[in-house]
Amino acid sequence: MQVPASIVRKLEMRQQEDAFRVLRVQDPGRIDFSSNDYLGIVRSGTLKPQEGLATGATGSRLLTGHAVLCDTVEAQIAVFHKAESALIFNSGYAANLGLIASVPQREDTLLYDERCHASIRDGVRLSLARSYSFRHNDVENLRQKIRNASGAVYIVVESVYSMDGDRAPLTELTDVCLETGAHLIVDEAHATGLFGEKGEGMVVEMGLEQEVFCRVHTFGKSLGCMGAAVVGPLQLREYLINFARPLIYTTALPPVAVDIIRQSYALFPGMMKERDDIASLTTYLYNALVSRFGGRVTGKHGPILSLQVPGNAEVKKWCAVLQQEGMDIRPILSPTVARGTERIRICIHAYNTSGDADLLLSVLDGMA
Repeated sequence: MQVPASIVRKLEMRQQEDAFRVLRVQDPGRIDFSSNDYLGIVRSGTLKPQEGLATGATGSRLLTGHAVLCDTVEAQIAVFHKAESALIFNSGYAANLGLIASVPQREDTLLYDERCHASIRDGVRLSLARSYSFRHNDVENLRQKIRNASGAVYIVVESVYSMDGDRAPLTELTDVCLETGAHLIVDEAHATGLFGEKGEGMVVEMGLEQEVFCRVHTFGKSLGCMGAAVVGPLQLREYLINFARPLIYTTALPPVAVDIIRQSYALFPGMMKERDDIASLTTYLYNALVSRFGGRVTGKHGPILSLQVPGNAEVKKWCAVLQQEGMDIRPILSPTVARGTERIRICIHAYNTSGDADLLLSVLDGMA
């Protein structure tokens, strides 16, 4: 059957813009500066399926897919993150979509940082509430938006931003929420396992769990498995069970996957060294990159560093050289990021060494 001409034109346009996406298998022989396996849990092979647990859920959570293990693990997750409740979704994308699309009502206002993840933006698009972006990490611009808001106000941010690697100003944001009665939603995808005494996330590290309305913790990054949880008030959990379509109308995670989540959480308290190693290497590499590239570098306080190399063709060229030198490092192209802010995204892991960082710097020196 012939593909419609409109689809062909869209593909041709992507190719013309050097933005055409293809799937590539990760080469395990290369130095990993690309994956989200920050703590190395996947690489370690520690997580093992428990014998006797079902490999399929057989239905949605509201039908036959809700196992006793789900209740147990959700209760453990809630305690770990110092929250009243937790509700597991099949992915971080599904959690953000279900939460943001269903919670703000038609008469409410939804404000989100302009650099929020696509899953948040898609939730915003599906929401019935009025929605507006505010300038990245600009609390004063947010205040201006709140002055014009009506109904309940929801503010959505990421504790660590996935493309820039910088932090949200959570203390200032919670102050705004206390002043205005707004509700703060924090996506902790790139902070889970890495911040807090036991890896509880940045909100807990800063002691703000009582000031934040809810958080999204994802399991496909530091936890090394799959799924996500929305943690927050018990009534929010009950609401999502009743109104979050990505939870209601999909087959649940199988018990074997839920148990892997449990196993991974059990590892977090003992991974202080891994967290310290990531922080140390990130600081070292950030300082070295800034000394070479100045303001084109962002990150420093999380596992992600970003070096802007404007232009899709140019950043692909830089990454091709790095890959030839034995590094798994990928270009971030527009339209994933704004045109002119294309970048090399560098993910730091507990298993990366100072030698890995020095090799990266040496190759970059040859291209600058």
